[in-house]
Amino acid sequence: MDFIRKLPIPQEIKAQYPLSEEKAKKRLIFIDELKSILRGDTHKFILIIGPCSADNEDSVLEYLTRLNKLQEKVKDSIFILPRLYTNKPRTTGDGYKGMLHQPDPNLAPDMLKGVIAIRKLHMRAIAETDFFCSDEMLYPENHRYLSDLLAYSAVGARSVENQQHRLTASGLEEPVGLKNPTGGDLNVLMNSLKAVQHSHVFLYRGWEVQSQGNPYAHAILRGYVNKHGNSIPNYHYEDLNFLNELYKKSGLNNPGVIIDANHSNSGKNYIEQIRISKEVLHSCSLSPDIAKLVKGLMIESYLVDGAQKICGEHVYGQSITDPCLGWEKTEKLVLDIAEEYQKV
Repeated sequence: MDFIRKLPIPQEIKAQYPLSEEKAKKRLIFIDELKSILRGDTHKFILIIGPCSADNEDSVLEYLTRLNKLQEKVKDSIFILPRLYTNKPRTTGDGYKGMLHQPDPNLAPDMLKGVIAIRKLHMRAIAETDFFCSDEMLYPENHRYLSDLLAYSAVGARSVENQQHRLTASGLEEPVGLKNPTGGDLNVLMNSLKAVQHSHVFLYRGWEVQSQGNPYAHAILRGYVNKHGNSIPNYHYEDLNFLNELYKKSGLNNPGVIIDANHSNSGKNYIEQIRISKEVLHSCSLSPDIAKLVKGLMIESYLVDGAQKICGEHVYGQSITDPCLGWEKTEKLVLDIAEEYQKV
């Protein structure tokens, strides 16, 4: 490989684009409320919601501004945690890898501009909407560029078995959601949760470090793919009961699950997210154990329904990766979820 240039370390980028002390305190308050829900101390439902990928700063901020107004309407029962995913895993390695790689999807990759762009995007979200957001920890060594801004980190289905992801997640101060692997083995998921909740000594960014363990690490069910390439959902009542039994045997702290309503649970049919969300809430209404276990939903939505190719005429606010629910459907769904959750 060719070494193009040495990038600034996270400490230098943070010094160049600092978070104010006032906002840092607000972040801790935001995270504390999230942890309270994951402990079961606060009866609210978490919605991790937003575009599949944060591809355009202006359209993402317009989406978050609308989401902020919607949060005010449902604040008594719903805790909205925006998805601000700035780097994307690709199944074959091809395709748009996120703002970290390409701040402008139509231009060549530029990692220096990308590191700056993703920090500025998260900072704009905080400044303009008071939302502290979630991002996927695709590259553990890059987490430090955003570590003072995030309220939540997710470890994806392709990364959940990776040792460095597990060890790094064990040292994060924000809650971490771990997705089930693409093959669907929930025992792998439980082993990962156990690893993340434990303390470790390991090598990180040239340092010998010790993590304290992350007691707020929890499961995300996103469906899986069988050996024939078919999508198999795992959000049904029986799946949730099975996960609950695994948790009982595990001895893990703060048992909980977020249901990803898209990906293999929907077969990437984004409209199905509406039905899936309501079925999960129905399961919660049928079983106190499931109601206690299910902490929320993960939903992919943006300003415009569907998805588009990067090349050609650009539709403002439409996903360039997986298809998403448009705003009108999103708003109605969130209001419906808030109404239904009050009955649980």
